[in-house]
Amino acid sequence: MKKVLNVGGNSKAIPLPPQYAGFEHLLLDIDPTGKPDIVCDARQLGTLDDLQFDAVYCSHNLEHYYRHDVPKVLAGFLHVLKDGGVAHIRVPDIGEVMRVSVEKGLDIEDELYQSALGPIMVMDVIYGYTVQIEQSGQDFFAHKTGFTQKSLLKALYLAGFTRMYRIQGEGQSLEVNMLAFKGEPGPEMKALFGLPVG
Repeated sequence: MKKVLNVGGNSKAIPLPPQYAGFEHLLLDIDPTGKPDIVCDARQLGTLDDLQFDAVYCSHNLEHYYRHDVPKVLAGFLHVLKDGGVAHIRVPDIGEVMRVSVEKGLDIEDELYQSALGPIMVMDVIYGYTVQIEQSGQDFFAHKTGFTQKSLLKALYLAGFTRMYRIQGEGQSLEVNMLAFKGEPGPEMKALFGLPVG
């Protein structure tokens, strides 16, 4: 069975994308309250056994590290991934957030969009969800860096990923949703994500 490491996913109650339906799901998080399988700071992924996962899924977590720590996290992804494995990374698209905010004349505390958690301010996307940070008292929920498609691609390239693809999806205009492969992806992995096989 293929294995996916869900980095910073908070809780297994939060579903993974459908591509991972047949994968064994291991959750890694720094916060033990969501009952992760592995309690670990993602900057320490190099302490785990190498070459054990077919995929790393990291949704809205990479922005929680300072810019200088991002290479450590990405190196950890490469460490735990098998050859041909994929890092599936989703982050807020700060360039798009700025563009929309300027276009709509939004102030930093104005509502950018509605979510299942309630209204999300421009500030929440840039600095982290203020309600969660305040209620938890944990600064690891704060955002410490930001990405655009260009800057994320550059970080992945410098880390040593060889093939990158942006996933376009409905309702994702304010995020970058990227696949980054360690080595050459096989036809099965390409088919899983609807990538050209040829």
